[in-house]
Amino acid sequence: MKKAAFLFVLLATAVNLTGCWFIVGGAAGAAGAYVMGQDYLEGNTDRPYESLWNAAMTVARIRGRIQQEDITGGYIEVAVDSTLVKIRLTRVSQATTKVKVAARKHHLPNLKIAQEIFIKIMEEAK
Repeated sequence: MKKAAFLFVLLATAVNLTGCWFIVGGAAGAAGAYVMGQDYLEGNTDRPYESLWNAAMTVARIRGRIQQEDITGGYIEVAVDSTLVKIRLTRVSQATTKVKVAARKHHLPNLKIAQEIFIKIMEEAK
């Protein structure tokens, strides 16, 4: 019992120091697992890159004003109210794409907006 308590405290301390959480289950069933940091969500999906790009652009246009976009680099920067959101799509393999959404408001993390946009992109991509 003491070992289990020690391991739990050790794990909690490690998570607190790194500021990163690994969550299994996915966002709206979209990804098998995703990582949540202080200001970002990141997950891998088997949805096609082009579908994810179109979904990200649609969500970005609906939620705010696009400031930068680069389809070949997989980068979108959008202003949502006073929050700067950065969406990054990276091809991991032929069938897998990594989606990362980071959000900061006045240089402080805004995980709520990052999570909302991440989930909307995953729902929109079909």
